[in-house]
Amino acid sequence: MIDRARVPLNPIERSAVIDDGVLEVKFEFDSEADERVPGLLVKSATSPPGPLPVVIVLHGTGGNKEAMKGLLQVLARRGVLGVAFDARYAGERAKHGKGSEDYRAAILETWKSGERFPFYYDTVWDLQRLLDYLETRSDVDPKRIGGIGFSKGGTELYLAAAVDQRIVASVPCIGVQSFDWALKNNAWQSRVGTIQSAVDGAARELQQGTVDAAFVRRFYQRVVPGIESDFDGPQMLPLIAPRPLLVINGDRDDRTPGPGVKLCVDAAREAYGQQEASQNFEFRSQPNVGHAVTPESQQYAVDWLIRQLRSK
Repeated sequence: MIDRARVPLNPIERSAVIDDGVLEVKFEFDSEADERVPGLLVKSATSPPGPLPVVIVLHGTGGNKEAMKGLLQVLARRGVLGVAFDARYAGERAKHGKGSEDYRAAILETWKSGERFPFYYDTVWDLQRLLDYLETRSDVDPKRIGGIGFSKGGTELYLAAAVDQRIVASVPCIGVQSFDWALKNNAWQSRVGTIQSAVDGAARELQQGTVDAAFVRRFYQRVVPGIESDFDGPQMLPLIAPRPLLVINGDRDDRTPGPGVKLCVDAAREAYGQQEASQNFEFRSQPNVGHAVTPESQQYAVDWLIRQLRSK
């Protein structure tokens, strides 16, 4: 579902500026023959020469790399090289506004054609190609690359970390979930709401009068195959063990319902315990919080990531 031909990266740096003590570099590379990925790299302007630890920041639906700039600057001032890129149909890769319209239209096109997987998988591939690019840079320590992702970006991060050992520490935020649990327990509506126009378009094409759990499962099987079965959260999180993993969710987040999150967390805890690495797994449940990451949780995540990367 994710892997595909590795074309030459053909990387370029578009600009470099110093802003308030940090160096910002815009770059591009090819992830596929017809996909150019724009990214933003931020590091301290006074960083010592030599390779630095890296944190990749993944944005959510409707976001872009520029929206992550504040966090990248925080990381840079802590001695970490921060990197973000525009996901498929977002930021510079969008034709309309924030890109949400393009994103949902692309998902509907996948329903029709069965080609490409803009719902998670294509951006997971772009993330893996970003790792390829980072490995070519002299200012990157390839053995100390971590990641933090938000919402859609959190899901993409744990999917990538499950299949790519180069991500040595991961913080998926408000993205860990069990799609299967949500479908079985009538708790899928909020998640589907993020791509509602694509689902409604597929229903119209089939003259489906009611969008129910059975139809949504069929939709998932077409546009993001396996996300509610072999590649669901409870199956994928254990594959990250024994590498450090911090999961952050809100206990009132209807996009990642609590019982489904618990299935993921329990599966991860079991896997980490079996590998005698329980100390490398942590779950931070934000009380009375919906689909959001509090400033306290974000600060905790930054401290946690830096601690993990410095221990490598």
